[in-house]
Amino acid sequence: MIRSLPRSRRYTWGFNLFIGAYFLFLFAPLVVTCVLAFNNSDFPSLPWQGFSLDWFLADGPDRIGIFHDEQNLRAIWTSFQTAFFVSIFCVLVGTCAAFLFEQEEFRFKGALYFLMLAPLVIPGVILGISLLLASNTAGMYVENNFGLDFDLFRPSFWLVVLGQFSFITTFVCLVVSARLRKFDRTLEEAALNLGANRLEVIWHITLKFLQPAIVGAGAVAFLMSFENFNTTLFLVGSEPTLPINLYLQVRDGSTPVINAVSLLLLVGTSILALVNLYFSKEEAD
Repeated sequence: MIRSLPRSRRYTWGFNLFIGAYFLFLFAPLVVTCVLAFNNSDFPSLPWQGFSLDWFLADGPDRIGIFHDEQNLRAIWTSFQTAFFVSIFCVLVGTCAAFLFEQEEFRFKGALYFLMLAPLVIPGVILGISLLLASNTAGMYVENNFGLDFDLFRPSFWLVVLGQFSFITTFVCLVVSARLRKFDRTLEEAALNLGANRLEVIWHITLKFLQPAIVGAGAVAFLMSFENFNTTLFLVGSEPTLPINLYLQVRDGSTPVINAVSLLLLVGTSILALVNLYFSKEEAD
């Protein structure tokens, strides 16, 4: 609708109702989850039994809070390690891929770009199953023919990293490519004319221009890896990540400690998003 045109009272009420319902639908479940983290109950659901910090601080014997829950803490640490390596690998490879597709001309560029985008349309479950079958097949071949046994070919930490890396890299590449399209190539040409070599130009000019996009893409990659479930489910070994561990707890019956974990994750991801937004604005200014 054209903003300058007069709007009826019915339209205004309907618009405001839609906005309110939209954000209520988005945030009401999150608010309920956060509130239940302080519920003095042994079950992660209503009704409200009173305020309690047991699910954060309790150290047994009847209740174990998240800060004393070794299983969940170990899963959080595993997820953090996984997200760290995935984000580093994705930023390195995704940035190089962005340079390749935006600055170079070569045969089959369109076909390779399409293949790079393919993981975005493949369901995560299918991707996880495919990677698991491929790694098992490769592991059996290497073991039968060469007598070698590699942990990488079995469900394990590094197979999870490889599986997440296979599709999160695409997001990083798209984010960096969008920034790279706005880059003024004459800046590189001027630096080359002044005596800088190609590596110095990339390091001091191009990468400096891409820094906000690289930092933002790295943060997105970290968060996507940390919360990934469907692909990780098929590749995880004896050390489950936090989403897998929470799924197992919910399936088998859990306490409100899962609400406490959810609250901490919401706070942590919100802080990370705000920090990323702050530095992105500073770079823009």
